[in-house]
Formats: sequence, structure tokens, C-alpha cells
Amino acid sequence: MKILKNYQALRYIVIVMALEIVAISINFFYAPAKVAAGGATGLAILINELVGFDRAATVLIVNLIMIVLAAVFLDRGTTARIAFGSIVLPVLLKVTPSFQVLQDRTFAVLVGGSIFAVGVALLYRIDASSGGTAVPPMIFKKYFRISPALSLLAIDTVVSLGNLVTQGLEALILALFSLVITAVVMNYIETGLDRHKMVYITTNDRIDDLKKYLLDGDKGFTIMDVRGGYMGDGREMLMVVLDNHEYNHFLRGIHQVDPEAFTIAYDISEAHGGTFL
Repeated sequence: MKILKNYQALRYIVIVMALEIVAISINFFYAPAKVAAGGATGLAILINELVGFDRAATVLIVNLIMIVLAAVFLDRGTTARIAFGSIVLPVLLKVTPSFQVLQDRTFAVLVGGSIFAVGVALLYRIDASSGGTAVPPMIFKKYFRISPALSLLAIDTVVSLGNLVTQGLEALILALFSLVITAVVMNYIETGLDRHKMVYITTNDRIDDLKKYLLDGDKGFTIMDVRGGYMGDGREMLMVVLDNHEYNHFLRGIHQVDPEAFTIAYDISEAHGGTFL
């Protein structure tokens, strides 16, 4: 029980840290650059630019509405998962100072988008949320089978279009650019930076030579029995998992053994376990 309580305490600490990272990205980069890149925080920046209303208060109002929607249309577990972050984020936006760190708007959006992605990806890693516009996509998925990624992109795009009213075309372009940067950084953080290649290899008559090459290079591999679709002949296919930096050297070695070897390579984000003996 004590271990469980310690885990929960650590989890909430990490959630607050992640939310503070999000708050820093808004108060240090997006808001001073006057660029609204989607979400409740983007809407808050737009309203602040239009009528001067406090950004933290706007995020709080939006998040409270989203908590109510989650309670009505989604399950209790989802509502509980988003509630903490929905309340804490506007508090952190209020207490975190806001000032311009970078003069160049493009660079500010680039850095801000990357920092924002780190915070949000960290929340995803521990199954937490900052609430906001993440709620409607979950509702659309449950009742209309609409992809959450698609509906979230649509919402963020609509919010980003508000930049045309507040700051013009340049701000809109920067906002859309920021959405791309955030998506790319989040993808790398969520799936891991330690990428691998999974390579399938087969050959007409040099399979034993390829096995020897792999064994001599201390490469583990898996042997699969396959059959050609055109000729119907049976053969063996080898599967190898490599670090990305090994791939080009490995491919050259394979083609030195058999220039006609057939290879297929896939990018994979995770590979766990060791060598079977």
C-alpha cells in the first residue's frame, strides 16, 4: 500500500512538472509571439489579443466546460483523468511569469512548439491530460467513430485560423508550422528516440552464405519458411533487427555476399528482449 501511495505521489509530481512545461511554452514563447497554435491555450491567446481577457481565466473556463462534457458523455475514469490537469494548468499559467525570451517569432514558435510537445508527450506517457480541446475528439470517437487525430487537427486548425483576425497571415502560417513541429517532436518522444530497422532478407541460392555473414558479424536473426507467390517454391527468409546507424553498412555487406539478395526494411520504434540461446 505504501509503495502504491508513493507511486501515486510521484505520478502527480510528474503531471505538475509536465503541465509547468506546457505553461512555460505558452508564457515564454507563444503568447509573447502572439501566435495561437490550437487548443484551449491557443483560444486563450486569441481572446487575450482581441479583448484583453486573462489567458489563465480563459483556459480555466474552457477546461471546466470540457470536464462537464466529459462527465456527461464519457466515463468516470476519463473524467477523473483529465480533471486534475484541467484545473492545475490554468493555475500554473497564472503563477508562471510571462515575458518575451526570443525576439524572432519564427524561432520562438519553433522552440515553443518543441517545449509544448515535451510537456504533452510526458502527460501521455503517464496516461494524464491537460484537458481542453482533447475532450471533444474523445466524444466524437465514442459516438461518431471519427478518428481523434483527425478531429483534434480540425479543432486546432479552426483555432489557428483566428490568427488571421488578430495578427494576420504570418501568424497563421507560424501557428500551422508549430502544429507540425509539435506533432513531430511528440511522435519521437512517444515512440522513443532509439529507433531501429527490421530487415527481411531472402535469396535464390545464397541463403547459407548470408547466415554465415550474419553469424560472423555476431548478428542475431530469425529464420522463417516462406513460399514464392509466382513460382510456388519454398525458401528461407531471414529477419534481423538493427540499430539505425548499422543499417547502411549492413546492407552493403549483404549485397557483397549476394548482389541479387532481396531485402525489405521497416522502421520500428521499439525492440525489447535479448538473444535466444
